[in-house]
Amino acid sequence: MGSGCTSFFTIMNPQNISILDYTYELPNERIAMHPLKQRDASKLLLYKNGAIEETVFSSISAHIPNDALLVTNNSKVINARIIFQKSSGAKIEIFCLEPLGNIKEYQTVMATTGVSQWKCLVGGAAKWKEEFLEKTIEVNAAPVQLNAKLIGRKEDAYHVEFSWQPAYYSFAEVISAAGCVPLPPYIKRNAEEEDGSRYQTVFAKVEGSVAAPTAGLHFTENIFKELLHKNVQQTNVTLHVGAGTFKPVKAATMEQHGMHAEYIDVNIDAVEQLKNKIGSIVAVGTTACRTIETLYWLGVKVYLNPLEKSLSLGQWDVYNEPLLNANVSAENALNALQVWMKNNRLKNIFTQTQLMIAPGYEFRLVNMLVTNFHQPQSTLLLLVAAAIGNDWKKMYDYALQNNFRFLSYGDANLIFINQKNKGQ
Repeated sequence: MGSGCTSFFTIMNPQNISILDYTYELPNERIAMHPLKQRDASKLLLYKNGAIEETVFSSISAHIPNDALLVTNNSKVINARIIFQKSSGAKIEIFCLEPLGNIKEYQTVMATTGVSQWKCLVGGAAKWKEEFLEKTIEVNAAPVQLNAKLIGRKEDAYHVEFSWQPAYYSFAEVISAAGCVPLPPYIKRNAEEEDGSRYQTVFAKVEGSVAAPTAGLHFTENIFKELLHKNVQQTNVTLHVGAGTFKPVKAATMEQHGMHAEYIDVNIDAVEQLKNKIGSIVAVGTTACRTIETLYWLGVKVYLNPLEKSLSLGQWDVYNEPLLNANVSAENALNALQVWMKNNRLKNIFTQTQLMIAPGYEFRLVNMLVTNFHQPQSTLLLLVAAAIGNDWKKMYDYALQNNFRFLSYGDANLIFINQKNKGQ
Protein backbone atom coordinates (compact mmCIF):
# COMPACT_ATOMS: atom_id res chain seq x y z
CA MET A 1 0.00 0.00 0.00
CA GLY A 2 2.80 2.43 -0.75
CA SER A 3 2.42 5.91 -2.21
CA GLY A 4 4.92 5.43 -5.00
CA CYS A 5 2.97 6.87 -7.92
CA THR A 6 3.99 9.73 -10.18
CA SER A 7 4.37 13.00 -8.29
CA PHE A 8 1.53 15.50 -8.71
CA PHE A 9 3.51 18.30 -7.10
CA THR A 10 5.31 21.51 -7.78
CA ILE A 11 7.84 21.61 -4.97
CA MET A 12 7.76 24.89 -3.10
CA ASN A 13 8.63 26.31 0.26
CA PRO A 14 5.36 26.43 2.22
CA GLN A 15 6.43 29.71 3.77
CA ASN A 16 5.87 31.38 0.39
CA ILE A 17 2.35 30.01 -0.13
CA SER A 18 -0.48 32.51 -0.56
CA ILE A 19 -3.65 31.27 1.11
CA LEU A 20 -5.65 32.96 -1.66
CA ASP A 21 -4.63 30.06 -3.89
CA TYR A 22 -6.48 27.68 -1.57
CA THR A 23 -10.01 28.99 -1.63
CA TYR A 24 -13.33 27.90 -3.08
CA GLU A 25 -16.94 29.04 -2.88
CA LEU A 26 -18.71 27.31 0.01
CA PRO A 27 -22.45 28.12 0.12
CA ASN A 28 -23.88 28.32 3.64
CA GLU A 29 -26.45 25.65 2.84
CA ARG A 30 -23.66 23.13 2.26
CA ILE A 31 -22.36 23.48 5.83
CA ALA A 32 -23.80 20.67 7.97
CA MET A 33 -25.55 22.21 10.97
CA HIS A 34 -26.55 18.89 12.56
CA PRO A 35 -25.12 15.37 12.54
CA LEU A 36 -26.90 12.63 10.62
CA LYS A 37 -29.05 10.24 12.64
CA GLN A 38 -26.49 7.44 12.11
CA ARG A 39 -22.78 8.15 12.40
CA ASP A 40 -21.74 5.97 9.47
CA ALA A 41 -24.56 7.04 7.13
CA SER A 42 -22.54 9.94 5.74
CA LYS A 43 -21.22 9.98 2.21
CA LEU A 44 -17.63 8.93 1.60
CA LEU A 45 -15.58 10.26 -1.29
CA LEU A 46 -12.67 8.05 -2.33
CA TYR A 47 -9.59 9.62 -3.93
CA LYS A 48 -6.80 7.48 -5.37
CA ASN A 49 -4.24 8.45 -8.02
CA GLY A 50 -6.48 11.16 -9.44
CA ALA A 51 -9.59 8.96 -9.60
CA ILE A 52 -12.69 9.82 -7.57
CA GLU A 53 -15.45 7.46 -6.45
CA GLU A 54 -18.45 7.93 -4.21
CA THR A 55 -19.78 5.53 -1.58
CA VAL A 56 -21.09 5.55 2.00
CA PHE A 57 -18.97 5.66 5.12
CA SER A 58 -20.36 2.39 6.45
CA SER A 59 -18.44 0.65 3.64
CA ILE A 60 -15.06 2.18 4.47
CA SER A 61 -13.62 -1.13 5.66
CA ALA A 62 -13.84 -2.43 2.07
CA HIS A 63 -11.39 0.29 0.98
CA ILE A 64 -8.77 -0.03 3.71
CA PRO A 65 -6.19 -2.72 2.86
CA ASN A 66 -5.78 -5.87 4.93
CA ASP A 67 -3.20 -5.69 7.72
CA ALA A 68 -3.12 -1.88 7.76
CA LEU A 69 -2.78 0.21 10.93
CA LEU A 70 -5.61 2.64 11.67
CA VAL A 71 -4.48 5.51 13.90
CA THR A 72 -7.17 7.43 15.78
CA ASN A 73 -7.03 10.49 18.01
CA ASN A 74 -8.66 9.56 21.32
CA SER A 75 -8.81 13.10 22.71
CA LYS A 76 -12.14 13.92 24.31
CA VAL A 77 -13.89 17.27 23.92
CA ILE A 78 -14.49 19.19 27.15
CA ASN A 79 -17.40 21.57 27.78
CA ALA A 80 -15.11 24.50 27.12
CA ARG A 81 -17.71 27.30 26.82
CA ILE A 82 -18.72 28.74 30.20
CA ILE A 83 -21.26 31.58 30.34
CA PHE A 84 -21.47 33.84 33.36
CA GLN A 85 -24.46 36.17 33.75
CA LYS A 86 -24.05 39.36 35.78
CA SER A 87 -26.80 40.81 37.97
CA SER A 88 -27.37 43.40 35.24
CA GLY A 89 -28.24 40.60 32.83
CA ALA A 90 -25.06 41.04 30.77
CA LYS A 91 -23.41 37.82 29.72
CA ILE A 92 -19.69 37.09 29.62
CA GLU A 93 -18.57 33.97 27.79
CA ILE A 94 -15.28 32.29 28.68
CA PHE A 95 -13.89 29.79 26.18
CA CYS A 96 -11.16 27.63 27.71
CA LEU A 97 -8.30 27.01 25.25
CA GLU A 98 -5.55 25.24 27.17
CA PRO A 99 -4.11 25.04 30.70
CA LEU A 100 -1.55 27.58 31.83
CA GLY A 101 1.86 26.62 33.07
CA ASN A 102 4.33 23.87 32.38
CA ILE A 103 2.06 20.85 32.33
CA LYS A 104 3.21 17.24 32.05
CA GLU A 105 -0.09 15.59 31.16
CA TYR A 106 -3.70 16.61 30.74
CA GLN A 107 -5.06 13.98 33.12
CA THR A 108 -3.36 15.77 36.01
CA VAL A 109 -4.81 19.13 34.94
CA MET A 110 -8.34 17.73 34.69
CA ALA A 111 -7.97 16.04 38.09
CA THR A 112 -6.91 19.29 39.80
CA THR A 113 -9.12 20.30 42.73
CA GLY A 114 -10.00 23.76 44.04
CA VAL A 115 -8.17 25.98 41.53
CA SER A 116 -7.20 25.75 37.85
CA GLN A 117 -5.66 28.37 35.55
CA TRP A 118 -6.42 28.49 31.82
CA LYS A 119 -5.67 30.43 28.69
CA CYS A 120 -9.06 31.60 27.43
CA LEU A 121 -10.98 33.65 24.92
CA VAL A 122 -13.44 36.02 26.56
CA GLY A 123 -16.58 37.32 24.89
CA GLY A 124 -17.81 40.55 26.44
CA ALA A 125 -14.51 41.19 28.22
CA ALA A 126 -15.21 44.94 28.36
CA LYS A 127 -18.10 44.19 30.73
CA TRP A 128 -15.83 42.30 33.15
CA LYS A 129 -15.39 44.99 35.80
CA GLU A 130 -15.58 42.90 38.97
CA GLU A 131 -12.67 40.97 40.46
CA PHE A 132 -14.67 37.74 40.24
CA LEU A 133 -17.39 36.39 38.04
CA GLU A 134 -19.60 33.97 39.94
CA LYS A 135 -22.15 31.28 39.21
CA THR A 136 -23.69 28.40 41.09
CA ILE A 137 -23.66 25.03 39.36
CA GLU A 138 -24.66 21.51 40.32
CA VAL A 139 -22.10 18.72 40.49
CA ASN A 140 -23.51 15.31 41.34
CA ALA A 141 -26.77 17.03 42.37
CA ALA A 142 -24.91 19.22 44.92
CA PRO A 143 -24.47 23.04 44.65
CA VAL A 144 -20.98 24.30 43.79
CA GLN A 145 -19.88 27.96 43.75
CA LEU A 146 -17.67 28.65 40.71
CA ASN A 147 -15.59 31.83 40.46
CA ALA A 148 -13.54 33.19 37.56
CA LYS A 149 -10.80 35.76 38.07
CA LEU A 150 -8.93 37.60 35.30
CA ILE A 151 -5.21 37.31 36.11
CA GLY A 152 -3.57 38.54 32.91
CA ARG A 153 -3.55 38.84 29.16
CA LYS A 154 -1.03 37.79 26.53
CA GLU A 155 -1.33 38.33 22.79
CA ASP A 156 -4.88 37.38 21.74
CA ALA A 157 -5.96 35.49 24.87
CA TYR A 158 -6.77 36.08 28.52
CA HIS A 159 -5.44 34.22 31.53
CA VAL A 160 -8.24 33.15 33.84
CA GLU A 161 -8.13 31.50 37.24
CA PHE A 162 -11.10 29.32 38.12
CA SER A 163 -11.78 28.44 41.74
CA TRP A 164 -14.67 26.58 43.32
CA GLN A 165 -16.18 25.51 46.59
CA PRO A 166 -16.42 22.81 47.80
CA ALA A 167 -12.86 22.48 46.60
CA TYR A 168 -12.73 18.69 46.56
CA TYR A 169 -14.38 18.42 43.14
CA SER A 170 -12.07 18.00 40.15
CA PHE A 171 -11.83 20.55 37.35
CA ALA A 172 -13.17 17.85 35.01
CA GLU A 173 -16.33 17.56 37.12
CA VAL A 174 -16.70 21.33 37.39
CA ILE A 175 -16.29 22.17 33.72
CA SER A 176 -18.55 19.30 32.72
CA ALA A 177 -21.31 20.82 34.85
CA ALA A 178 -20.58 24.50 34.21
CA GLY A 179 -19.82 24.54 30.49
CA CYS A 180 -21.44 23.56 27.24
CA VAL A 181 -20.29 21.81 24.07
CA PRO A 182 -17.93 24.12 22.11
CA LEU A 183 -19.46 23.82 18.65
CA PRO A 184 -17.38 25.41 15.88
CA PRO A 185 -18.16 29.06 15.02
CA TYR A 186 -19.60 28.13 11.63
CA ILE A 187 -22.32 26.02 13.26
CA LYS A 188 -24.54 28.96 14.00
CA ARG A 189 -26.82 27.54 16.65
CA ASN A 190 -26.71 26.78 20.35
CA ALA A 191 -25.49 23.40 21.47
CA GLU A 192 -28.28 20.88 21.89
CA GLU A 193 -28.61 17.65 23.86
CA GLU A 194 -27.55 15.48 20.90
CA ASP A 195 -24.25 17.37 20.60
CA GLY A 196 -23.15 16.05 23.97
CA SER A 197 -22.65 12.62 22.43
CA ARG A 198 -22.44 13.29 18.69
CA TYR A 199 -19.67 15.92 18.91
CA GLN A 200 -17.57 13.18 20.46
CA THR A 201 -16.02 10.10 18.86
CA VAL A 202 -16.95 6.62 20.11
CA PHE A 203 -13.29 6.14 21.06
CA ALA A 204 -12.83 9.48 22.90
CA LYS A 205 -11.04 8.90 26.18
CA VAL A 206 -8.54 11.59 27.25
CA GLU A 207 -10.19 14.91 28.13
CA GLY A 208 -8.60 18.05 26.74
CA SER A 209 -9.85 19.07 23.28
CA VAL A 210 -11.94 22.18 22.65
CA ALA A 211 -12.88 20.94 19.18
CA ALA A 212 -13.63 17.41 18.02
CA PRO A 213 -11.27 15.41 15.78
CA THR A 214 -14.18 15.30 13.36
CA ALA A 215 -13.05 12.60 10.92
CA GLY A 216 -13.49 10.16 13.79
CA LEU A 217 -17.14 11.12 14.29
CA HIS A 218 -18.18 8.76 11.46
CA PHE A 219 -16.74 5.59 13.00
CA THR A 220 -18.93 3.04 14.77
CA GLU A 221 -18.22 -0.13 16.71
CA ASN A 222 -19.54 -2.12 13.75
CA ILE A 223 -16.93 -0.57 11.44
CA PHE A 224 -14.17 -1.46 13.90
CA LYS A 225 -15.42 -5.06 13.95
CA GLU A 226 -15.33 -5.22 10.15
CA LEU A 227 -11.79 -3.82 10.12
CA LEU A 228 -10.74 -6.40 12.68
CA HIS A 229 -11.86 -9.15 10.29
CA LYS A 230 -9.33 -7.73 7.80
CA ASN A 231 -6.64 -7.76 10.49
CA VAL A 232 -6.58 -3.98 10.51
CA GLN A 233 -5.12 -2.98 13.84
CA GLN A 234 -6.16 0.18 15.67
CA THR A 235 -3.94 2.32 17.84
CA ASN A 236 -4.58 5.61 19.57
CA VAL A 237 -2.56 8.79 19.73
CA THR A 238 -3.69 11.91 21.54
CA LEU A 239 -3.65 15.43 20.15
CA HIS A 240 -5.72 17.91 22.12
CA VAL A 241 -7.40 20.02 19.46
CA GLY A 242 -7.24 23.75 20.13
CA ALA A 243 -9.54 26.52 18.91
CA GLY A 244 -6.67 27.55 16.66
CA THR A 245 -7.81 24.85 14.27
CA PHE A 246 -10.54 27.34 13.22
CA LYS A 247 -8.17 30.32 13.11
CA PRO A 248 -8.51 31.93 9.68
CA VAL A 249 -5.34 32.60 7.72
CA LYS A 250 -5.20 36.36 7.21
CA ALA A 251 -1.53 36.76 6.31
CA ALA A 252 -0.40 37.43 2.74
CA THR A 253 1.88 34.40 2.89
CA MET A 254 2.04 31.45 5.28
CA GLU A 255 5.37 32.68 6.63
CA GLN A 256 3.42 35.39 8.47
CA HIS A 257 0.77 33.00 9.85
CA GLY A 258 1.35 31.67 13.34
CA MET A 259 0.42 27.98 13.49
CA HIS A 260 -1.28 27.07 16.76
CA ALA A 261 0.66 24.81 19.12
CA GLU A 262 -1.17 21.71 20.35
CA TYR A 263 -0.31 19.09 22.94
CA ILE A 264 0.32 15.51 21.85
CA ASP A 265 0.59 12.46 24.07
CA VAL A 266 1.74 9.14 22.55
CA ASN A 267 2.56 5.85 24.24
CA ILE A 268 5.81 4.05 23.36
CA ASP A 269 3.74 1.01 22.32
CA ALA A 270 2.01 3.12 19.66
CA VAL A 271 5.44 4.12 18.33
CA GLU A 272 6.28 0.41 18.05
CA GLN A 273 3.04 -0.28 16.16
CA LEU A 274 3.79 2.54 13.73
CA LYS A 275 7.28 1.15 13.14
CA ASN A 276 5.86 -2.30 12.42
CA LYS A 277 3.35 -0.96 9.90
CA ILE A 278 5.47 1.47 7.87
CA GLY A 279 3.89 1.67 4.43
CA SER A 280 0.38 0.77 5.67
CA ILE A 281 -0.59 3.61 8.00
CA VAL A 282 -4.06 5.16 7.87
CA ALA A 283 -4.56 8.41 9.80
CA VAL A 284 -8.08 9.16 10.98
CA GLY A 285 -8.19 12.94 10.75
CA THR A 286 -5.72 15.75 10.25
CA THR A 287 -4.94 15.72 13.98
CA ALA A 288 -3.84 12.08 13.93
CA CYS A 289 -1.92 12.80 10.72
CA ARG A 290 -0.03 15.73 12.24
CA THR A 291 0.72 13.69 15.36
CA ILE A 292 2.11 10.74 13.39
CA GLU A 293 4.23 12.95 11.18
CA THR A 294 5.45 14.87 14.25
CA LEU A 295 6.68 11.59 15.75
CA TYR A 296 8.85 11.01 12.67
CA TRP A 297 10.47 14.45 13.01
CA LEU A 298 11.01 14.09 16.75
CA GLY A 299 12.75 10.82 15.93
CA VAL A 300 14.94 12.63 13.39
CA LYS A 301 15.88 15.17 16.06
CA VAL A 302 17.13 12.52 18.47
CA TYR A 303 18.69 10.50 15.64
CA LEU A 304 20.83 13.57 14.91
CA ASN A 305 21.33 14.42 18.57
CA PRO A 306 20.63 11.54 20.99
CA LEU A 307 21.41 13.83 23.95
CA GLU A 308 18.42 16.11 23.33
CA LYS A 309 16.96 16.95 26.73
CA SER A 310 13.42 17.82 25.62
CA LEU A 311 11.49 17.49 22.40
CA SER A 312 8.99 19.70 20.61
CA LEU A 313 8.37 20.69 17.00
CA GLY A 314 8.17 24.28 15.79
CA GLN A 315 6.17 25.52 12.83
CA TRP A 316 9.01 25.64 10.31
CA ASP A 317 11.50 23.17 11.82
CA VAL A 318 10.97 20.55 9.11
CA TYR A 319 11.51 23.01 6.26
CA ASN A 320 14.87 24.24 7.54
CA GLU A 321 18.22 22.70 8.31
CA PRO A 322 19.24 20.43 9.97
CA LEU A 323 15.98 18.47 9.56
CA LEU A 324 15.21 19.32 5.94
CA ASN A 325 18.02 17.31 4.37
CA ALA A 326 18.57 14.78 7.14
CA ASN A 327 17.29 11.91 4.94
CA VAL A 328 16.54 9.61 7.89
CA SER A 329 14.37 6.58 7.11
CA ALA A 330 11.05 6.16 8.87
CA GLU A 331 12.29 3.04 10.65
CA ASN A 332 15.49 4.71 11.86
CA ALA A 333 13.59 7.76 13.08
CA LEU A 334 11.08 5.72 15.08
CA ASN A 335 13.85 3.50 16.43
CA ALA A 336 15.74 6.56 17.61
CA LEU A 337 12.62 7.95 19.26
CA GLN A 338 12.00 4.68 21.11
CA VAL A 339 15.61 4.55 22.34
CA TRP A 340 15.40 8.18 23.49
CA MET A 341 12.17 7.49 25.37
CA LYS A 342 13.66 4.40 27.05
CA ASN A 343 16.85 6.26 27.98
CA ASN A 344 14.72 8.97 29.55
CA ARG A 345 12.45 6.41 31.22
CA LEU A 346 9.37 7.65 29.39
CA LYS A 347 6.39 5.44 28.62
CA ASN A 348 4.70 8.37 26.89
CA ILE A 349 5.98 11.33 24.95
CA PHE A 350 4.05 14.46 25.92
CA THR A 351 4.95 17.65 24.12
CA GLN A 352 3.71 20.37 21.78
CA THR A 353 3.69 20.42 18.00
CA GLN A 354 3.23 23.31 15.59
CA LEU A 355 3.87 21.21 12.50
CA MET A 356 2.38 22.85 9.43
CA ILE A 357 1.73 20.40 6.62
CA ALA A 358 1.31 22.34 3.39
CA PRO A 359 2.14 21.86 -0.31
CA GLY A 360 5.85 21.14 -0.51
CA TYR A 361 5.68 18.82 2.51
CA GLU A 362 6.72 15.20 1.95
CA PHE A 363 4.78 12.69 4.06
CA ARG A 364 7.08 10.33 5.95
CA LEU A 365 4.68 7.94 7.67
CA VAL A 366 1.03 8.49 6.71
CA ASN A 367 -0.14 6.63 3.58
CA MET A 368 -3.91 7.16 3.75
CA LEU A 369 -6.00 9.89 5.34
CA VAL A 370 -9.62 9.89 6.48
CA THR A 371 -10.85 13.44 6.83
CA ASN A 372 -13.83 15.77 6.37
CA PHE A 373 -14.24 18.66 3.92
CA HIS A 374 -12.53 21.76 5.28
CA GLN A 375 -13.04 25.50 5.21
CA PRO A 376 -11.64 27.61 2.37
CA GLN A 377 -8.32 29.31 3.16
CA SER A 378 -7.60 27.06 6.15
CA THR A 379 -4.46 25.22 7.23
CA LEU A 380 -6.52 22.01 7.13
CA LEU A 381 -7.16 22.51 3.42
CA LEU A 382 -3.41 23.09 2.95
CA LEU A 383 -2.79 19.66 4.48
CA VAL A 384 -5.15 18.04 1.96
CA ALA A 385 -3.38 19.90 -0.86
CA ALA A 386 -0.05 18.61 0.46
CA ALA A 387 -1.44 15.08 0.16
CA ILE A 388 -2.90 15.23 -3.35
CA GLY A 389 -1.60 18.41 -4.96
CA ASN A 390 -3.96 20.51 -7.10
CA ASP A 391 -6.36 17.57 -7.26
CA TRP A 392 -7.87 18.99 -4.07
CA LYS A 393 -9.80 21.33 -6.40
CA LYS A 394 -11.16 18.41 -8.42
CA MET A 395 -12.13 16.59 -5.25
CA TYR A 396 -13.89 19.59 -3.70
CA ASP A 397 -15.62 20.48 -6.98
CA TYR A 398 -16.99 16.95 -7.14
CA ALA A 399 -18.22 17.17 -3.54
CA LEU A 400 -19.94 20.51 -4.18
CA GLN A 401 -21.59 19.27 -7.36
CA ASN A 402 -22.79 16.04 -5.75
CA ASN A 403 -24.44 17.33 -2.59
CA PHE A 404 -21.77 16.41 -0.06
CA ARG A 405 -22.13 18.04 3.35
CA PHE A 406 -19.16 20.11 4.54
CA LEU A 407 -17.19 20.81 7.73
CA SER A 408 -17.43 19.22 11.19
CA TYR A 409 -20.79 17.44 10.95
CA GLY A 410 -20.43 16.88 7.22
CA ASP A 411 -19.37 14.00 5.01
CA ALA A 412 -15.94 12.40 4.76
CA ASN A 413 -13.27 11.49 2.26
CA LEU A 414 -10.64 8.76 2.15
CA ILE A 415 -7.44 9.91 0.47
CA PHE A 416 -4.61 7.73 -0.80
CA ILE A 417 -1.67 10.11 -0.47
CA ASN A 418 0.06 10.72 -3.79
CA GLN A 419 3.50 11.69 -2.62
CA LYS A 420 6.07 8.93 -2.23
CA ASN A 421 7.02 8.56 1.42
CA LYS A 422 10.65 9.23 2.12
CA GLY A 423 12.80 6.40 3.40
CA GLN A 424 10.49 3.56 2.31
